[in-house]
Amino acid sequence: MKTEHTAVSIYVGIIGMATLLLGLAQILVFAGGTELTVGIMTVPNDFFRGAWGGLVVAFAGALMLSGVREIGDIQQFSKVVLGAILVWIIAGCDIFAMICESIPAGEEAPAFFNSLPGFISGFAPPYAPAVLLLPFSLVIACLIRRWGSSDT
Repeated sequence: MKTEHTAVSIYVGIIGMATLLLGLAQILVFAGGTELTVGIMTVPNDFFRGAWGGLVVAFAGALMLSGVREIGDIQQFSKVVLGAILVWIIAGCDIFAMICESIPAGEEAPAFFNSLPGFISGFAPPYAPAVLLLPFSLVIACLIRRWGSSDT
């Protein structure tokens, strides 16, 4: 096995384990009935972002971990890519929710639309787990790009 394959396998293994654990944490927080905020991460308690999102993120982590072994093989690498795509979908939904929540002003505001500083302040932490995993999973997109030029 190439050294590069080993480095990619270790990176994907770490990201896959973090994704699986964060997905399971989302499911457990939903089952507990409370919202959890730790540092810059918040785990919501609603059904879509908590239970369903946690289930998708947990399966994404499981797919990434199942593709770590022999990652130079196209079938194994495709499992990793599918896991990353699942993270991207949930993170995209969470980012879209943040955008939609930032558009209207509060109930006490005289106008319906939020001001520009108010809109931008809607993107301040805490973030959902998938949004925190997004930059780390985007490395996999770079690996997809490199697949054709050299064996990843």
